[in-house]
Amino acid sequence: MVLSAGGTAYDLSGPEGAPVVALIHGLGLTRQSTWGAIAPMLSQRFRVLSYDLCGHGQSILPPDGSSLTVLSEQLIALMDELGIGQAALVGFSLGGMINRRCAMDHGGRVSSLVVLNSPHERGPTLQQQVEAAARDAGAGGPEATIDAALARWFTEDFRTAHPDAVAAIRRVVLANDPVNYAQHRQVLAEGVTELIRPKIAIRHPTLVMTSQFDSGSTPAMAQTIADEIDGAEVITVPGLKHLGLIEQPELFTAPIIAFLTACVN
Repeated sequence: MVLSAGGTAYDLSGPEGAPVVALIHGLGLTRQSTWGAIAPMLSQRFRVLSYDLCGHGQSILPPDGSSLTVLSEQLIALMDELGIGQAALVGFSLGGMINRRCAMDHGGRVSSLVVLNSPHERGPTLQQQVEAAARDAGAGGPEATIDAALARWFTEDFRTAHPDAVAAIRRVVLANDPVNYAQHRQVLAEGVTELIRPKIAIRHPTLVMTSQFDSGSTPAMAQTIADEIDGAEVITVPGLKHLGLIEQPELFTAPIIAFLTACVN
């Protein structure tokens, strides 16, 4: 692990000179808890940059709260410091919102996008409910919602067969600073409104993936994201929930590698 001048914890692996892939995790997680099984596979072919979002893992707390723009600028500042001119951005959940924001604001720095299990247009009623739930849950910190979250994130079979893996994710989420977690949960709830039918068109090669039973980032949402990006591909992984990429990482890694390889050939 290295800490950037701006306080972002990151790892850089894979062949020097290879195309760069930046991995962006989701709310309450860390680079290692999200990409631990996936980054080593990607780094066989790509230069892989993984990092912790503001106030997550080993990165410092943001000084003035958070937003999709703050989180997008965190990545650009890190790329600047490392001399990375352009990267493919692979984002999970909140990370899949950050990479879209980054593609809109810094299109020349992005070579392609992979959007994983990321929310999109919810409709007015559900959007209001999600925002209200985020505000209410913020008062109790991550502990107030962790049990319900784990049930949404992992299949029942996985929770039964792999209690240690589920407990590890629980510890990662509960280690978050409550205020920072609440701020980022608000970004996850409200930020989708910036991304719906974007005024700045996203024209990068894009792969959109989600899991069949992801209740917060549904297959219908994935299809809508793809419909708003010319030429985007869509894959729904059967049988899994929100953290399918941790439950069965190989089902995500293979299509991601195939997509990224095609983009650079």
